[in-house]
Amino acid sequence: MSTGKEWVDQIKDVAKKVRRRVLEFTLKNGGGYLSQACSSADILSALYMKIMNLGPSVAPKIPLSFPGVPSKDNKKYFTGAGYNGPKEPHLDRFYLSPAHYALVLYAVLVETGRLAPEGLDMFNKDGSSVEMIGADHSPGLELMSGSLGQTLSQVLGIALARKRRGETGKNWVFMSDGEFMLGQTWEAIETLSFYKLDSVYVFIDANGQSADGKIETVNNVEPLKARLESFGTAAVEIDGHNVEQIVESVETPHKDRPLFIIARTSPYCGIDVLQKRAPKFHYIRITNELEKMELEEFLKLKYGGDRI
Repeated sequence: MSTGKEWVDQIKDVAKKVRRRVLEFTLKNGGGYLSQACSSADILSALYMKIMNLGPSVAPKIPLSFPGVPSKDNKKYFTGAGYNGPKEPHLDRFYLSPAHYALVLYAVLVETGRLAPEGLDMFNKDGSSVEMIGADHSPGLELMSGSLGQTLSQVLGIALARKRRGETGKNWVFMSDGEFMLGQTWEAIETLSFYKLDSVYVFIDANGQSADGKIETVNNVEPLKARLESFGTAAVEIDGHNVEQIVESVETPHKDRPLFIIARTSPYCGIDVLQKRAPKFHYIRITNELEKMELEEFLKLKYGGDRI
């Protein structure tokens, strides 16, 4: 990363490339989790390029095939954590909670040189570790998030263990706002606060969307900041598409408290042609040739004619 303010433009450029790559995949496969790329690309790009203290990838640029389920007898089993660098006491660790954001994460790994572009050819193929719904063996992941909302509880245990071992590395969690409709999330939050785990930083992609439509009409989680603070956390709200705000937010004072950063985002940022799909953005399924042509034309006009 460059010094001065050049890093802002560099992060914006990577985020733009991430959206483009996911749009191409959506067109190629007839559907995809495209709105998640629209809302989270700036956050994830800033995390990998500026915020997190990760070592270089220690995983193969071309992902290995699925090694089979973990067991004491499976010597070939692996997780995808190596793409985030080695596990060292002083280094940070990253955890993706909403596993359906996996393609966005893969695209970030590609754009930051941690994963080969050819690795994406394995996406959602039988026997591949590059799964559509990311699993613990997928690039950039190391936990099975199970039903949505289980990752934070697992990170709680990891962070507590790291604290007791005297490790100084931070623990970064990326969550969706829909996960705050779940009781397990709040149980994890109160326990994080009880153990004063200020090494845990949580970015929330607050795009207001769920699989069933707008969160406010399904099971409203607002006022999210006030609710988080009432559970003993430090919480701050930012514009999730403002790179400088994203980076500055991690400096929010939070001694002895986990920090939750509520990043308000748009499910069609960077691909505004999607706006007409409101109020449902969860999975963008291309249902007819006219719609496909419209997205292809947008891709050409916004990003140029050449594919990545």
